[in-house]
Amino acid sequence: MKASQFFISTLKEAPADAEVTSHKLMMRAGLIKRLGAGIYNYMPMGLRVIRKVENIIREEMNRAGAVELLMPVVQPAELWEETGRFQKMGPELLRVKDRHERDFIIQPTSEEVITDIARQELRSYRMLPKNFYHIQTKFRDERRPRFGVMRGREFTMKDAYSFDRDVAAAGKSYDAMYAAYVRIFERMGLVFRAVAADTGAIGGDRSHEFQVIADTGEDAIAYCPDSDYAANVELAEALPLISQRGAATQVLSKTPTPGKSTCEDVAELLKLPLSQTVKSLVLATDEKNDDGEVRKTTVWLLLVRGDHSLNEVKAGKIDGLKEGYRFATTAEIEEHFGCKPGYLGPIGMKKPVRVVADRTVAAMSDFVCGANEADFHYTGANWGRDLPEPAVVADIRNVVEGDPSPDGKGKLAMQRGIEVGHVFYLGTKYSKAMNASYLDENGKPQLLEMGCYGIGVTRLLGAAIEQSHDERGIIWPLSMAPFSVVLCPIGYDRSAEVKAAADRLHDELQAQGVDVMLDDRGERPGAMFADWELIGVPHRVVLSDRGLKEGKVEYQGRRDAQATAVAAAELGAFLKGRLAA
Repeated sequence: MKASQFFISTLKEAPADAEVTSHKLMMRAGLIKRLGAGIYNYMPMGLRVIRKVENIIREEMNRAGAVELLMPVVQPAELWEETGRFQKMGPELLRVKDRHERDFIIQPTSEEVITDIARQELRSYRMLPKNFYHIQTKFRDERRPRFGVMRGREFTMKDAYSFDRDVAAAGKSYDAMYAAYVRIFERMGLVFRAVAADTGAIGGDRSHEFQVIADTGEDAIAYCPDSDYAANVELAEALPLISQRGAATQVLSKTPTPGKSTCEDVAELLKLPLSQTVKSLVLATDEKNDDGEVRKTTVWLLLVRGDHSLNEVKAGKIDGLKEGYRFATTAEIEEHFGCKPGYLGPIGMKKPVRVVADRTVAAMSDFVCGANEADFHYTGANWGRDLPEPAVVADIRNVVEGDPSPDGKGKLAMQRGIEVGHVFYLGTKYSKAMNASYLDENGKPQLLEMGCYGIGVTRLLGAAIEQSHDERGIIWPLSMAPFSVVLCPIGYDRSAEVKAAADRLHDELQAQGVDVMLDDRGERPGAMFADWELIGVPHRVVLSDRGLKEGKVEYQGRRDAQATAVAAAELGAFLKGRLAA
């Protein structure tokens, strides 16, 4: 490829609305152009990277036995009504009507469509197992799209769906996809972790996220440096930090804490460790009648240690909160506690509430909590003596650095990551809702066991850049780069010798199957080098009159601090070694 035949459009400065590094660099390098909020044109340079990503995914999915098909972007609403998701999903699901006033959706995912295909085609156990995948455009109507391709409204994903006869077979399909994902991200040259994860709104039981490690990642990952344990903080188990509750050594005392409404302020005032305080969070659940009117509200008090934070995903798994909860209103709090937020606690409430204590809180003694009176807290509070034992004891907090690892093999460390892939075991969630069954050996219908496996194709571009860049621009892994080698001839438009040598080298590398770009634009060296460092091509070769007279060219890898002189006659072998490294 020659630059004059391609399209290169770089910017010195990123647009003002570009936020994170990947967004800024993709815009500056001319990979994407903004069309609307969260919607981008993928320019030729960016599309080349996408095609590299897709090719790796296809090769490994095919190797794992999956079969590619293509499902439509626009899907009839009746399929989504069968599973209830048409009504349950919020405004992120873009709903449209055709000219006949029939409902359709712009797909954010394709469980319903693939299950419809399976119930029509996979009628016998002899046709199982099967795994179908597609690479397709998706749309999620984000309220606040941001971070470029990291949180866009329109994006490209690879979705795969496995169908099996029983749980054991579904587990094998899951393991095969897990292994395929490891190969995919290894081939892309990314530093990543596979972490245990919550299944979220998509449902199911077994679940792992594939996280590209980056300081700017939105997700917090807990892992054990001494073992293979890794989990998203949403799921990571927080073991109790107190093995056995100690005996009470203090009397309960209502202590003035004027103007001190946070655990941090109270601990500082009383000259106590923050870990001796207990934080109160008030939730509410509503029971509704068939008309959607609230007929009963239950107020919940969740207690975590003062130096810990509530994990809302874990809280949502407690019986009574599973169907959904909200934070209580100020009026509800005052009605049940007789006090405004800031001084709330589990002692002396006006009305009964359901108390849930984190495991560590349930083992505390002589703790500090709100007194349900403005400007006062209780000190020396003890379970059983001063207040009833909690109705529920559960893991409801986020893990923190230094917590014991749930596998018992050390302490947890924390790092941030960007989710680029997710594998789920769905079970019969969708096959049951849509009556997707097969006939077993005895001619009896059995529900299909399903798995779901996604990779964010366009998101991978942003994740790779967040993980690998410098002050000059992008540093692509070789397998993802738009071009493997760029030839930068100095004076291409002025020197016949430079032009001839550059053209010859370009043709030789191209004949060898190297993805090479020849910059024949006649740009000044500084501008030319800056463009390709910004774009992030891994290998650069500079040809000049002076160097060619000495029989040499200059090679510089994108991560190299300095260029290396290489004999022109040996360049082919030299590059071959670098490309294979």
